[in-house]
Amino acid sequence: MNLLVVGASYRTAPVSTLERLAVAATDLPDVLARLVAQPYVNEAVVVSTCNRVEVYAAVSGFHGGLGDVCAILAQHAGIAPNSLAGNLYVHYERAAVEHVFRVAAGLDSMVVGEAQILGQLRDAYHGAGEADTAGRLLHELMQQALRVGKRAHAETGIDSAGRSVVTAALDLAAAQLGDDLAGRPALVIGAGAMGALSVATLARRGAGPLAVTNRSPQRAVRLAESYGAEAVAVERLTEVLSTVDIVVAATASTEAVLTREVVSAALAVRGPARGRLVLLDLAVPRDIEAEVAQLPGVEVIDIERLGEAIADSSVTADAAAVAGIVDGEVDSFLAWMRGADVGPTVAALRSRADDVVTTELRRLAQRRSEFTDDQRADVARTVHRIVQRLLHQPTVRVRQLAAEPGGDQYAALLRELFDLDVQQSAPVDGVPDLSAVPPATGAAR
Repeated sequence: MNLLVVGASYRTAPVSTLERLAVAATDLPDVLARLVAQPYVNEAVVVSTCNRVEVYAAVSGFHGGLGDVCAILAQHAGIAPNSLAGNLYVHYERAAVEHVFRVAAGLDSMVVGEAQILGQLRDAYHGAGEADTAGRLLHELMQQALRVGKRAHAETGIDSAGRSVVTAALDLAAAQLGDDLAGRPALVIGAGAMGALSVATLARRGAGPLAVTNRSPQRAVRLAESYGAEAVAVERLTEVLSTVDIVVAATASTEAVLTREVVSAALAVRGPARGRLVLLDLAVPRDIEAEVAQLPGVEVIDIERLGEAIADSSVTADAAAVAGIVDGEVDSFLAWMRGADVGPTVAALRSRADDVVTTELRRLAQRRSEFTDDQRADVARTVHRIVQRLLHQPTVRVRQLAAEPGGDQYAALLRELFDLDVQQSAPVDGVPDLSAVPPATGAAR
C-alpha cells in the first residue's frame, strides 16, 4: 500500500475554490465513504481548515489513486476535474510523509509555527476513525504526525511568538484602526476553536467590551463567561454590529453570516462618525458576503488577503530546527512502512510452511498406521522444528534488509518466489489514543 496526498491550500487556490472544496463536519462521513469506495483507495483521512483541504490516502497505485481522489474532490466541489487540477498539489510516498509532518509541525501554515493545526489534524483523524476509513497505514501516519508536531513545539521555539492566523488578522485590523485595539468594542461570531482563540486574543490585547454570538446560544454563553464578554442572540446581530469597531467571523456555516443587507442596516445606525468598521473573515466557506467589501466605511480582511499580507518567516533558525526534526521522523516512518510491508509477507511464508508440514504429516500418518500417538507427535515436533530453523535466519535477515532504503523489494521478491497471497492493508480495530508516478510532488496537471 502506498501513501498519497492530494490537496489545495491558500498558496495554490483562490478562496473561492477553497470554499467549494471545504468539507463541513456534516459532509465528512459521506466524503470519506465515497473515497474508500473507489477502486484504488483503501484508507482516507480528510483535513479541511480555513486555508487548506487535503486528502491523505492509502492507495494501491499512484495513477489510479490520484484519479480516484481527484474525481471525488471535483465531484464534491462541483468543479470539472481538469479545471480543478491546476489548483491541486500532489505528494507521493516519501514526499507525502514529509508534507504531512511539515503540516503537523506548522512549517506549511500561513503563520509558520502556529499550533492550531495540531487540533485540526486530531479532529480529522478522529473523523476518519469514526467513519472507519483509517486503516493500519493512516493510523500510524496520523499518530506519528501528531507526535512530530508536539516535538516541534516542545523542542524548539517555533511558536515562541504565539502567532496564529487570529493574531495576524488582528494585527492587520489594528493597522486599520490606528495600531491599537485597546478599548475597541469587538464582536466574535462563532464559538468554535477559532472563535474561542479570537475572544482570548482580543481580551489579551485589551479590546472591549466584547460580545460573542453563535448559532448555539449555550456555547456562546460558555465562551463569553470565560472572558467577561457578553453573549448575544443571533437575532441581535444587526444591533450589535452598529456598536463595534471590529468583527471576527469564524463559523462553520456553509452560507454567509454577514450579508450586504445586514451590514448596511448596521452602518445606517452606526453612522460615519465612528470611523471604519473592520470585518475579519477567518472562515472557509466565507462568512462575509463578497458585496460587503464594497460598502463605504467597511474594511474586509479574509483568508486570501491575510495570506498575501503575512511575511514568510520559514527561514528562521527555529524553523530550520523543526525541519531537521521532520527529516529524521520521515526516515523513521519510511523504515516502519518498509517493515510493515514485509511483516505480513513473512507471516504468510511461515503459514505456507506450516500448511506444507501439516499436509505431509497427514500423509505419513496414513502410510504408517503402526505409529503410536507418541511417535507421531515426536515426528511432528521434529519436522516443525527443522522448518522453523530453516526459515529463522532468512526471515530475520529479510526484516533487517526491509528497513533499509529500497527494502520494499525484498518483500515483493518473497511474494513472487513463493506465490504468496498477502493482504497488505489490514484494518485496525478501534481508534488509538489521539493524544499520543513514481515519487512526485507539485500540481497535478
